[in-house]
Amino acid sequence: MQHVKVPDDRIGVLIGAGGETMREIEENAEVRLDIDSESGNVRIEKVGDPIKGLKGSDIVKAIGRGFAPEDALRLLEDDMMMFELVDIDAASRNEKDLRRNKGRLIGEDGRTRELMQELTGASVTIYGSTLGIIGGPEQVDAVREAAEMILEGAPHGSVYSFLERKRNELKHKGMEYHQFHG
Repeated sequence: MQHVKVPDDRIGVLIGAGGETMREIEENAEVRLDIDSESGNVRIEKVGDPIKGLKGSDIVKAIGRGFAPEDALRLLEDDMMMFELVDIDAASRNEKDLRRNKGRLIGEDGRTRELMQELTGASVTIYGSTLGIIGGPEQVDAVREAAEMILEGAPHGSVYSFLERKRNELKHKGMEYHQFHG
C-alpha cells in the first residue's frame, strides 16, 4: 500500500469525468485507488501484478505533477518507461530565483520545454517547483541533464546543441521511442 499527496487542482484530473480516469488507472495498473478529494491524499493498493502496481503510484504522482492522464498511463507501455522529478526549488536561492529558473526551463512561448520533448521523445511538464519527465531511461537522463544545464545557467543554445547530440545518439543506437504529443 502506498500513499501519494495530489495537489487540489489536480484531483479532478486524477478522477476524470465520471471517475473515468480513476477506473482506467485501476484497471490498467491493477490497483485500487482511494482518493480523499478534501485532503488530496490518495491511497494506492496493489490488487494484481506487483510491477504494474508500482507503476500505479508513479501514474498518480505524474498526474499530480501536471501530466495529462494519457501521458502518465504510458508508464505501463513497457518496463523501461520511468517517471522522474527534478526539484527546481532545490536549485533556486529564493522565490524570485525559482520564478526565473522556471521561466528558463519553460522558455519563450514554451519553446525550451517543447524542444526537450521533441529532441528526446520524452514527455516533460513543469508544475509548481518541479520538472517532471516520463520516458525511457536514456530519454529521462537527457532531459534531466538538459534541465540541470539550464538551472546552472548554461545558455539555451548550448542546451539545444546538447539535446540535438543526444537525439542523434538515441537514433544511432536505434532507441527511438514513440514521440509524446503533449
